[in-house]
Amino acid sequence: MAYEGREGREGRDHGDKGFGYGGGGHDGPPPRARGRRPVTDYGATIVHWMRHRQPRYKGSYTGETERPSNSYIVDILPPHARTTSPADSVPTRHLHSSLNKIKHPVNVVRWTPEGRRLLTASSSGEFTLWNGTGFNFETIMQAHDSAIRALAYSHSDDWLVSADHDGIIKYWQPNFNNVESIRGHTDPVRDLAFSPTDAKFVTASDDSTLRIFDFAAATPESTLSGHGWDAKSCDWHPTKGLIVSGSKDHLVKLWDPRTGRCLTTLHGHKNTITKTVFERVRGQCLATSARDQTARVFDLRMMRDICLLRGHEKDISTLAWHPVHSNLLSTGGSEGSLFHYLLDEPNTPPGHSASIAPYDSADPASTPAQTIYPAHRVPYAHDFAIWSLDWHPLGHILASGSNDRITRFWARARPGEADSFNDRYHIGEAAAEAQGTWDRRGHRHMRQAEEEQELEDEMDGLVDQKMPLKQQQQLQQHLQNNPQTQPFPLPGGLPGLPGIPGLPGLPGLVPPPPPGTAIPGMGSTSGPNPSATAAAGAPPPFPIPGMPVPPPPIPGMPLPPLPGLDGKNPPDFAAIAEMMKKHGIVPPLPPPPPGAAAAAGAGSGELPPGLIPPPPLPGMPPGFPPALPHGFPPPPPGFVPGAGGGGAGGVPGLGQQQQQRQGDGGGDDGGAGRRRAPLPSQEESLRMEQSKGKYTRVK
Repeated sequence: MAYEGREGREGRDHGDKGFGYGGGGHDGPPPRARGRRPVTDYGATIVHWMRHRQPRYKGSYTGETERPSNSYIVDILPPHARTTSPADSVPTRHLHSSLNKIKHPVNVVRWTPEGRRLLTASSSGEFTLWNGTGFNFETIMQAHDSAIRALAYSHSDDWLVSADHDGIIKYWQPNFNNVESIRGHTDPVRDLAFSPTDAKFVTASDDSTLRIFDFAAATPESTLSGHGWDAKSCDWHPTKGLIVSGSKDHLVKLWDPRTGRCLTTLHGHKNTITKTVFERVRGQCLATSARDQTARVFDLRMMRDICLLRGHEKDISTLAWHPVHSNLLSTGGSEGSLFHYLLDEPNTPPGHSASIAPYDSADPASTPAQTIYPAHRVPYAHDFAIWSLDWHPLGHILASGSNDRITRFWARARPGEADSFNDRYHIGEAAAEAQGTWDRRGHRHMRQAEEEQELEDEMDGLVDQKMPLKQQQQLQQHLQNNPQTQPFPLPGGLPGLPGIPGLPGLPGLVPPPPPGTAIPGMGSTSGPNPSATAAAGAPPPFPIPGMPVPPPPIPGMPLPPLPGLDGKNPPDFAAIAEMMKKHGIVPPLPPPPPGAAAAAGAGSGELPPGLIPPPPLPGMPPGFPPALPHGFPPPPPGFVPGAGGGGAGGVPGLGQQQQQRQGDGGGDDGGAGRRRAPLPSQEESLRMEQSKGKYTRVK
């Protein structure tokens, strides 16, 4: 494994650009110093081994032997070069931690068949690809609508099959092109595995059954029934017609895939089985883990357990065999610990009696399983349960996915490195900080950046509430910068209303249309020439400061029809509101009830329903504006006609102090505080998201 110094590289790249506050070439601050970035250069070790290797009967290797010194880093060999030394492949060193911007628990981790990338599946239904050498983010895609529970590559490396919490199974090509989607189970699918020929695959589900599918036809062939509770795990033997399954009923069953018959049931665990995996190198052993804080290794030739793995203080959630060493097994605990076991080394701690292996006893059939303790422990590998473990195909990197939403990479320590056993993953944060092997300040900065990112994600989630106001502000800015592209040319006789160009102080007020502009449902058709009447310019339906005021109505006389409104042809307020929304302006008033506009000309001395009476103007006679019609809702709280003195007086949603600052007159405070306007509805933004294909499934 090689290291590339970022600070040195950046210094070379930018050495002639004059970074600094007083230098030339760059006005900003110098680049932020970053730590060294680990890069796994497994190509050099492979080439080194191929250059010096010999046939096994001649000694297998003629190169320099590793020694505990930094100068022997160039002599590191891959696991394939030392198949008889599994201790050299134990991943004791933390390489890198990778996490998404929008973080979700990582349910499954799988290396791609060529080992260049790591594929992770999260509870949000997303696939994430990480680089296999630099561990940096590459791409992300939405693969399922619910949490992904299982992943498996075919032995031919041509297909990927995934299953989710809804029981949906999908086929993927290596370029992640989805070619098939089938309903496998009605309950969540917990595990799946390919047959040795890739012609079939088996799935385990919470409906307590296993199903064998024909891969080419994408149809189920048979159902394996026999478990009394949820089936949590399954695996297909790498070379034989043999299927293993583990269930919540504490049982491990072996099945014949041809007949669907249960061959045998393995007892030994006392709680839910969490993982069942066949050993891939020799194919003679089966490893199982359970929530009884133990894992067991069964010999398929004897159909009994030969090793009992102890050491975990909590439940064991997953395990993984090494792809090269058949006696190296790694387990992940529900508290985030990562343990590595060497099956031929008991590692019995002091105070415990050593046990004998069944192979070394006089009666292998009745000898209890040998107790094995971890060869190496990483107690603080993750903060929460480790859901998945997977080894790189070359066997030099172990990837772990956890419920703490982090994917971590682990490898063996380089020659001469002795501080990896004192990092925060081995002794904890407090002890590592005391010894100086971990910087809490640097970690705090990293966590602060993560919290800032989470805050940004929350703000993005609230964007639908800010959308109408944001659109309105963008429209106002656009109108100010481009007056020639205004949706309605503003007349010059409307002064004193700030807020939009020509109308200050009233946000959301729609300017009246210019002469000759037709609005759906508006316009006078009572005259002999409607177009001429519209071209002449109709006055607004209510008085505006600075405009001529019509005379007050005479008591006892019918109210003449308002200019611009026709009782026989009522205005289409829905069309007006839709047109206003297209221009990004929120309608200030709800549409009136149907048929209310037809009664606008009835001589009652009242304003038509749907119009809020304007504030009284100086010099107006008593009785104007007229009273609200019967049944019309009262104005919103805080609306006090004439409270602002003049100009904008009494705008809904603005407090007295704000009106006093925006108006041109005095008026007292009246003790009224600032009132917050109600949040806009989220229905419009929800419809927009549904039109993009999101949030369409009812949960």
